[in-house]
Amino acid sequence: MSQHQKRLAQPRRWTLPKKLHKWAPKTRPGPHAIEDSLPLLLVVRDALHLADRAREARRIINDGKVLIDGKVCRETRRGIGLMDVVSIPELDQHYRALFDTHGRISLVRIEADKAAWKLGRIESKTTLAKGRTQLHLHDGRNVVVKEDEVSTGDVLRLKLPDQEVIERFPFEPGAVALITGGSHTGELAKVVEQRVVRSSSPNLVAMEGVEAFETIRPYVFVVGTTDPVIQLPEVTSVA
Repeated sequence: MSQHQKRLAQPRRWTLPKKLHKWAPKTRPGPHAIEDSLPLLLVVRDALHLADRAREARRIINDGKVLIDGKVCRETRRGIGLMDVVSIPELDQHYRALFDTHGRISLVRIEADKAAWKLGRIESKTTLAKGRTQLHLHDGRNVVVKEDEVSTGDVLRLKLPDQEVIERFPFEPGAVALITGGSHTGELAKVVEQRVVRSSSPNLVAMEGVEAFETIRPYVFVVGTTDPVIQLPEVTSVA
């Protein structure tokens, strides 16, 4: 597999200038889909402007100066996707990866205490031995819990880096959610109700924000019960 790709063919969520250079590093397969993530090298060089050249960015990463979700990451092509926390301890800088209203990956500056946790949406569950349940999250994480009191679509607030569950935000009417796809990407809205579709298509969710609209369930990422617990870029306020 090629480690590079042409900038003209870059994913829509990237914000690199397409005609300044011909090539860009390609995200390696990992916790996030390639089209929904940005390689760490581009985060360090182009998003955070910590380096002018790829060689300088590689040196910063290889020296262990960048933390992803509380752990040192030395993989330059590791994909940074939704809700990932990027930290540079030497500069006391912390960022959370989110989607702006144009659907592009944006790194939002956060305080150190907020960098100690992240949100993970439950995509599926598996029953293990001795009555335990393994939760599969949107970023490839697996969390084992003793009591199965959660449902798919719920969001967990996890302590970093040990993945301890701090809080649960259920997918239910009244919850505040971030829209991660479609024409309302990057907006905050409240969940009104879910409409089950009797077909192979995803279920629909009625949302209420600046205006009422419907979106598919995979695009709904709960970020709070009554108020959002994270700060979003270019976000539209909840009605």
